[in-house]
Amino acid sequence: MSAIPAVASDVPEQRSGEPESGAETGWREHARALVVRFGPAVWCYAVLKLVGFTVFMKLLAFSGEYVKKHPRFGGGANPWDVVASWDGWWYQQVAEFGYHPALVPIPGGTPGFTIEQNSAAFFPLYPGLMRLVSDGTGLGLYGAGMLVSIVASLFAAAGIHAVVDRMAGPRAGVIAAGLWAIAPGSGAEWAIYSDSLFVALAAWACYCVMTKQWVAAGVISLVAGLNRPTSAALIGAVGLAALVELYRRESGVARPVTAMLLAPVGLLGYVGWVGWKTDDWGGYFKIQHDAWLHYFDFGVGTYKAIRGVLLGRTDYPFAFPIADQLSTLIVLTLPVLIVLLVRLRPPLVLTAYTLATIVSVLGSLGIFGNTSRYLLPAFPLLIALAVALRKLSWPVLATVLGTGAIASGWYGGYVIFELGIP
Repeated sequence: MSAIPAVASDVPEQRSGEPESGAETGWREHARALVVRFGPAVWCYAVLKLVGFTVFMKLLAFSGEYVKKHPRFGGGANPWDVVASWDGWWYQQVAEFGYHPALVPIPGGTPGFTIEQNSAAFFPLYPGLMRLVSDGTGLGLYGAGMLVSIVASLFAAAGIHAVVDRMAGPRAGVIAAGLWAIAPGSGAEWAIYSDSLFVALAAWACYCVMTKQWVAAGVISLVAGLNRPTSAALIGAVGLAALVELYRRESGVARPVTAMLLAPVGLLGYVGWVGWKTDDWGGYFKIQHDAWLHYFDFGVGTYKAIRGVLLGRTDYPFAFPIADQLSTLIVLTLPVLIVLLVRLRPPLVLTAYTLATIVSVLGSLGIFGNTSRYLLPAFPLLIALAVALRKLSWPVLATVLGTGAIASGWYGGYVIFELGIP
């Protein structure tokens, strides 16, 4: 006789007070452990970031300059529109219409801009998530973009905590997450920009390397390669760490080799796709060079900008006096931060990733006032500061970070979005 399936009345109800299943208990314990581990860092980041963002919005409202600007270029009907301008406008275009990569000459165009600016310069992961969230929630592209950025920033804070905790303990990890909330350029963290998403991926990829989860590190690096071209620094760092691991033979052969093979697939895949669509395998780099005037010039542009700032001149490309002065101060502090980081003897992946990021930023021609945002992914530079600050009591630390949060609304948000070009 065939078995008769049980009906609802045949299944005993779980009465109140009965013990939960092992799976449910395990899930709850795991969730509780995650909250205990990452909750303080995420809350610290969120509170400080909210303070800075509020100051940023208030400064925009007090100024009112945004109403005089084009919605694409730092303007809009209200302060909230500003965080969706500049690159945010392009991300929304990609999310709504997709890509139309083509090299289109502009007759009589601005010198240096011989090819029309093109959406293909913007990598697909962030606008793809915007579209997915927008379709799934009905928030619209603006709301979806902000939601993706904010959620990604929380994952980035957790990832930074995980990395620093492993090096210097949980207190330093919480402080490092807080420092990233008030870092120069932090205005891009809660905006229609891909920066928070990239830092989240980079931090967790570095953590996976530190904990020898090589396949996971390769997969995360692959995904990061679909988000920003600066993922080359992360891919190189993961590859170098995997190569050293192969030499040491501490993780076998298959897993480090898998990480090395997976890591560059996303970046190479997108650059190759743009080359295919433009009928030119160097098409992506031509778009960056000719349309956006952004390319590696071995630091010539950075040198000219710093020289101009120090001499009080503006005879260099993309001069924005206040933003450039802040960027000059940041560049001058980099040697100190690098030495302090190296003294801590961090894992190879952190050192390589940080140095490669700095070389990429300072060695490329671009908007010098954006240096603060371009260096936002170099979160390991904050580790030495976090280690030093962990000696402070919580009230003193709250005063220090809180004051920084208030100031960050100006230097991290208003300066780059309204007094410069983020």
